[in-house]
Amino acid sequence: MAVAPSALRDEIELIGRQARAASHRLRSLSSAVKNAALVEIAKRLRAAKAELQAANAKDLEGGRAKGLSKPMLERLELSDRRIDDMAGGLETVAALPDPVGEVVSQVVRPNGLRIAQIRQPLGVIGIIYESRPNVTADAAALCLKSGNACVLRGGSEALHSNIAIANTFIEGAAAAGVPDHAVQIIRTADRDAVGEMLKLDRYIDVIVPRGGKPLIERIYSESRIPVVAHLDGVCHTYVHAEAELEMAKTICLNAKLQRPSVCNAMETMLVDAAVAKPFLDMIAPAFREGGCELRGCPRTCALIECNPATEEDWYTEYNDKILSIKIVDSLDDAIAHINHYGSHHSDAIVTDSYSASERFLDEIDSATVYVNASTYFTDGFQFGLGAEIGISTSKLHCRGPMALKELTSLKYIIRGNGQIRT
Repeated sequence: MAVAPSALRDEIELIGRQARAASHRLRSLSSAVKNAALVEIAKRLRAAKAELQAANAKDLEGGRAKGLSKPMLERLELSDRRIDDMAGGLETVAALPDPVGEVVSQVVRPNGLRIAQIRQPLGVIGIIYESRPNVTADAAALCLKSGNACVLRGGSEALHSNIAIANTFIEGAAAAGVPDHAVQIIRTADRDAVGEMLKLDRYIDVIVPRGGKPLIERIYSESRIPVVAHLDGVCHTYVHAEAELEMAKTICLNAKLQRPSVCNAMETMLVDAAVAKPFLDMIAPAFREGGCELRGCPRTCALIECNPATEEDWYTEYNDKILSIKIVDSLDDAIAHINHYGSHHSDAIVTDSYSASERFLDEIDSATVYVNASTYFTDGFQFGLGAEIGISTSKLHCRGPMALKELTSLKYIIRGNGQIRT
């Protein structure tokens, strides 16, 4: 049921005020309390499995009625394993070092001033996301551990699941001594709630969106609050002239077909002309067997059966079993193509050449750059960060998976004994 505009505005503003007040108390919350809370919440999530799945069943039923695709329904489902993984993720975050108060640098000046730079929470983080309800627990856990209050706004397709997870999280946090309103969730499917949330620059310090391109574009367009996000995941793998071709085949198939719908999936495969014929003859049948549509440049189409690629294809994040293929003449051409058409998310080179790999690492302007590995690894858990609330392609204030340290800022602490400036 839609909420009257003035009532919705007041409700969202109250959430913002409560989050700001909670953030002041969270800054000094001990690591022991935060860790105990995460362990308690994990226990409660496992115990509430039946309740969570009953709420999730309503969302799945609604999704089928709305005609959501099979991949979307798969992302929405809270299976036994996903609930166990969600709880395990909280325990992993609890076991990680607390970034708050970490001394990043310190120096003693000639005048005796002792200047240190330490990590501090950002304050209040707004997270707007779609589809996957496990994001509710992941995001809240990372915010809590890093000393930030959070305001969560999930997609309408997962409303019942998100609220059930948030309720369990909030109850467990309160039982462990976490301040009230440290974690809040917007409990309406009204799209106007997002617009009201994006106006709360007095209360929310940063917005982190996770979802499709239309959502990210809307947030960038409307937000009064700084946004940290990625707009597209146009990821590349370049098969270099000195690549070991069996390794390249394994990496490319994994990067494209393991989970085509995710933002770190390969969307364009670049192949050096020196190995184009043997490599494409080797890998094209495997892609077809996996149900992948191939779109190629004219040189690719001359070597294998595929559809012609358009200029738009090089810019496209398919999130599906579709792959663009381009033959390039050199490492220079591959680097130029990726930096021009890519989204600066995740890009890889497969090569046995040390000099080529080092140039690729140095010159590709992306958040994560790989040598001889799949782009599918771009993930906070895979990087040993416990979890993440998104992948940032921004250059301010963080880049790559946003985990605990990326949810902090830096603060200078200066200690003196009577110094004055003349």
